[in-house]
Amino acid sequence: MATRRASITDLAAALNLSPSTISRALSNHKDVSEATKQRVRALAAELHYQPNQLAAALRRGRSKMLGVLVPHIRGHFFPEVVHGITVAASKAGYQVLICQSNEDVTQERQHLDLFMTAQVEGILVSLAETTQDFRHFEQVRDQQVPLVFFDRAVEGFEGEQVRAVVLDDYQGAYQATAHLAAQGCRRIAHLCGPLHLGIHKNRHQGYLDALAAHGLVADDELTVLCEMNQRGGTLAARQLLRLPQPPDAIFSSNDLAVMGALQVLKKQRRRVPQDVALVGFSNEAFTELVEPQISSVDQCCGQMGQTAVRLLLQMIQRDAKRGAAGNTAKSVVLKPRLMVRESSERQ
Repeated sequence: MATRRASITDLAAALNLSPSTISRALSNHKDVSEATKQRVRALAAELHYQPNQLAAALRRGRSKMLGVLVPHIRGHFFPEVVHGITVAASKAGYQVLICQSNEDVTQERQHLDLFMTAQVEGILVSLAETTQDFRHFEQVRDQQVPLVFFDRAVEGFEGEQVRAVVLDDYQGAYQATAHLAAQGCRRIAHLCGPLHLGIHKNRHQGYLDALAAHGLVADDELTVLCEMNQRGGTLAARQLLRLPQPPDAIFSSNDLAVMGALQVLKKQRRRVPQDVALVGFSNEAFTELVEPQISSVDQCCGQMGQTAVRLLLQMIQRDAKRGAAGNTAKSVVLKPRLMVRESSERQ
């Protein structure tokens, strides 16, 4: 049976002292005698007393805690972003409370409520795939809690306490598609995630514009909306390869889906890149471990996490100075980088 944690009130009752005296003794205050300090310390050790650091911080008006909400912690991208966040936050003297929405808007709302109850000083969030109603973020904004979106942001969602750190997804997709066209590919397919999310909408537009710039026709049957995971990529690739004119290249909006496509191509004995070239998005660690190595767009994940914390702390520090004008940076758009590997390099 679990035992209740000892409190300052418990120590005070056992020693017949006031809670304020206990608190001063534990903080080595000069107004408390050494004999009393020793009695308090001895009982605190016996009862395994641990001070409530969060409660103490809240009494001072600062929790020194940030809330971090990600869609999931699978793969490479979000764990690396979170690592960047925790490193930057720790250097600034902050702790982080990390939650995952599991791509579920209901869980996303619940975790935001948790952050607000815990009185975090700021929130960093990447949207769940199912999020299409943003009123829960409006509530955060209305309460003037600094909010930074990263990777998946709410387009057009503005406010004095709102910033975003995103990748130039349009440019990343444009580079990937243009690269495939430069390799001689003429029927380039696109595995695309839900278009209500800005990242997928922008990647799809980059794909379309790159096709047009290289004189290629955008064939609707070559764009497949699918789940951005290995299963989704597997089903999408099977669908594409059943076409009367199957694609000679596939650009996927993430690496997990392109991995599913690669498995289908191998089972059907299609050569990569000679028969079908592949490019993914995210630069997951496994892209360099499979055969052939998969070309992918790097998302600058560590930089994204550190930049998000920097923007958040600038807003928090501005608030601590009671709205002093001036140095708060605006939202940041990071530049993508195409990592060309064996899966797409024909020439």
